[in-house]
Amino acid sequence: MPKSLAKSLLDSEVSRLIEMAWEDRTPFDAIEKSFGLSESQVIELMRSQLKRSSFELWRKRVTGRATKHSALRSKEVQRAYCPTQYKSK
Repeated sequence: MPKSLAKSLLDSEVSRLIEMAWEDRTPFDAIEKSFGLSESQVIELMRSQLKRSSFELWRKRVTGRATKHSALRSKEVQRAYCPTQYKSK
């Protein structure tokens, strides 16, 4: 499924999805809203797209991280990204 999932997305979409998955402040809910992929589908896509060592680093980083899981986030956090994250040209 992940290979076909990646094939159904444009390269730029796969790249953006991976970027969002690495970002600490972007919860899986925001990824699901943007791309329609559940947390488990994002994990499978990351497993298929990253080198094994990179995938393992990512999994270690996001496992249990409150900012990646909306249910664990503080209710005071209303945004999915840092205001300075997207730089204008």
